[in-house]
Amino acid sequence: MTTSAAPEVLRYAAFTTEPAGGNPAGVVLDASGLGEAAMLAIAAEVGYSETAFVTAAPDELGEPGRAFAVRYFSPQREVPFCGHATVATAVALAERIGPGGLVFATQAGTVPVEVVADEDGVLRATLTSVEPYVEAVGEADVAQALAALGWRAEELDPRLPPRIAYAGARHLVLVAGDRARLRRLDYDFGRLAEYMTDRDLITLQLVWRESADTFHVRDPFPVGGVVEDPATGAAAAAFGAYLRELGEAGPDAVLTLRQGIEMGRPGVLRVELRDGDTRIRVSGAAVRIPAGD
Repeated sequence: MTTSAAPEVLRYAAFTTEPAGGNPAGVVLDASGLGEAAMLAIAAEVGYSETAFVTAAPDELGEPGRAFAVRYFSPQREVPFCGHATVATAVALAERIGPGGLVFATQAGTVPVEVVADEDGVLRATLTSVEPYVEAVGEADVAQALAALGWRAEELDPRLPPRIAYAGARHLVLVAGDRARLRRLDYDFGRLAEYMTDRDLITLQLVWRESADTFHVRDPFPVGGVVEDPATGAAAAAFGAYLRELGEAGPDAVLTLRQGIEMGRPGVLRVELRDGDTRIRVSGAAVRIPAGD
């Protein structure tokens, strides 16, 4: 009797140029033959926020050999879309087939990705989100989230009210009034996971505004079995839509989001809005994590 070999799992750090920074992602470039249970088991073994599983996509989706179907699994569940694993996967593919345009068919919809090499040879990927939306959230729902976090309502920035934002996955955006509040994150894991599951939320996007175009963010991810996500591309895209909806970002705004600092894995996410296009673009570098790190 013969058994099929286990698929190769690559490891990349996204939204950073340093393997010890940003958000690590697993990448399986050949997930053909893997069922959902196998993907979930691999993601749990890898232990990162997400692992991406790649298979061929129909040729009509894009240029043959540059269009792929991608699914994303956290250690506890599948998620419809993951930005950092998209960036990691795009860079991993570009290292093998060359920079340029890619198309990913995800559970959330079709996501174009462009990979370019900068003057230092670092590969950077820009994803274009699915159509985003922003919706109001009731005071009672906000109060429950704050209670699970151990935050008080008066600690929020009144200029940037709570909203649910989507650009491939749903996130509750809560903006702290000062940097000190964002630095302190010690929440009730089970309580917040239950709250988020009931509302189909993937992360909470916790934010502090440093300036008009620079923000510090943190993302609890208990529904995926992860206390905190070091760099969250899907939430970054949703946050771009949130700022535009509130009139806090212009039609051609370029935003810088800094994340992972408190975790010792600093990363930088570039969020771009374009006049005439409602979708949000999120960019960042990714690098291979050496074996054994």
